[in-house]
Amino acid sequence: MADDRVKEEAMRIIGVFQVLPRLVVFDLDYTLWPFYCECRSRNEMPSLYPQAKGILYALKDKGIDVAIASRSPTPDIAKTFLNKLGIQSMFVAQEIFSSWSHKTEHFQRIHRRTGVPFNSMLFFDDEDRNTEAVAKMGVTSILVGNGVNLGALRTGLTNFSSKANPSTQNYEKKK
Repeated sequence: MADDRVKEEAMRIIGVFQVLPRLVVFDLDYTLWPFYCECRSRNEMPSLYPQAKGILYALKDKGIDVAIASRSPTPDIAKTFLNKLGIQSMFVAQEIFSSWSHKTEHFQRIHRRTGVPFNSMLFFDDEDRNTEAVAKMGVTSILVGNGVNLGALRTGLTNFSSKANPSTQNYEKKK
């Protein structure tokens, strides 16, 4: 039931904004789930951060595609966990591989696969080096401190909207 309540609140937050990203990209470790998958066994049952699943479903229901950009040295374990959680099919692109490029290569591949321009993407990650590097590509990037949650979603959509039209001070619709 908690997922449904989070989904409803996320849909309300999304509905406030006139300008939305075409694609929302998530890191995995310490962004969607509270661990490094290379430190876990594929036999374990993983769990997401408490609000992550509701946010993913709200984005999909609002017609916003989601993707993964993860610098994991164990993509097989990450994919196993996505399957166990029943969310692997939600993502239009899954770039899960080890890299020294701070996710810029991940985003080049996501762009080639989806055709979505960088300035139409929103990205959530727990490492500032990744958010900073990807922001230089034109992607609105949000640093999460304790996994993706409704507050991070609101911040991301606010930043995306104001970046999409900087001449508008407050892009939120009046209630």
